[in-house]
Amino acid sequence: MARLTAHFLVPATPIGRWHETAQARTPRPAGGSGAAALALGSRGTLAAVTQTSSRPDSTRTIDGIAAAFAEHDYVSDRALATVIFLGLELGRPILLEGEAGVGKTEVAKVLSSVLGSRLIRLQCYEGLDVTTAVYEWNYPRQMLEIRLREARGEGNQESTVHDIFGPDFLIKRPLLQALESTDGAAPVLLIDEIDRADEEFEAYLLEILSDFQVTVPEIGTIRAAQPPRVILTSNRTREVHDALKRRCLYHWIDYPTMDKEYAIVQARLPGMDARLARQVVGFVQRLRQTELTKLPGVAETLDWASALMALGAPHLSPEIIDPTLGVLLKYQEDVRAIRGDRAAAYLAEVEAGGPA
Repeated sequence: MARLTAHFLVPATPIGRWHETAQARTPRPAGGSGAAALALGSRGTLAAVTQTSSRPDSTRTIDGIAAAFAEHDYVSDRALATVIFLGLELGRPILLEGEAGVGKTEVAKVLSSVLGSRLIRLQCYEGLDVTTAVYEWNYPRQMLEIRLREARGEGNQESTVHDIFGPDFLIKRPLLQALESTDGAAPVLLIDEIDRADEEFEAYLLEILSDFQVTVPEIGTIRAAQPPRVILTSNRTREVHDALKRRCLYHWIDYPTMDKEYAIVQARLPGMDARLARQVVGFVQRLRQTELTKLPGVAETLDWASALMALGAPHLSPEIIDPTLGVLLKYQEDVRAIRGDRAAAYLAEVEAGGPA
């Protein structure tokens, strides 16, 4: 058994380079309690057993989606509602690009609430690999199983290898969880900030996004019986590969117009004074016309509005703007450039109804 342990319990390898076992694995259904998520499919595939679910009636039309999002305090335009409708109708992933803080991630959160389904989130970063995103083997449990079999005198190597590399010893990460969901409703899978991940991970996603399946060499191919609703977001810190884009419906979320941003503030902060809300939105809109290291997004607008409400500010003034700029701007160079006379001038422009 010592040779068995040393040979088969090897560290997980990077994406695209799978570790091999000495024994050829035969796909088989999971056994034991709690393993009903896997079932043997045709031609050596494992399919996730789920119930077919229907969408809420509110998501059957473009206007219905816009209204449903509004009920969850998300102000969407018709273009965004259209791409969400098409994503649901066609079963296609949606790639949302835009500057940070414009509401891309929130789309997935609100969509899961509208559909009444589970949200599964994968936060991307440089170095993301299979063991974090898809699955890994539960090595401590495998070692314990080997020791228990040794103690019981069950030392058949082939049987032990076959068992410890089965679904019961698989730790499911977000992508595999989304494929195997058994909640009765297709989950919403959020792959957040895909532009932060490596290109190798993008390549790995192609199988998942085109066929909604993932291959585990020791088990077989796990295929979703009920594909998840997939939302990918990108801040465009680098270009996403064309092969990934081709598998998605694409939509760019821009900074909102003044009227739309005012509607967002009203929806999210209904207790805010109307005059203060218009001043806040007008000031932020004016800042976005300025050359800054990082322009404030809608998230910063809401944070600043919340901070002003917490301070009990009845309206904007230079005395309240200067000490709170750090809520709105995230670089010292930007704060230094705006604070003082420039902030007062921008406020005067807003109150006058536009740039001077």
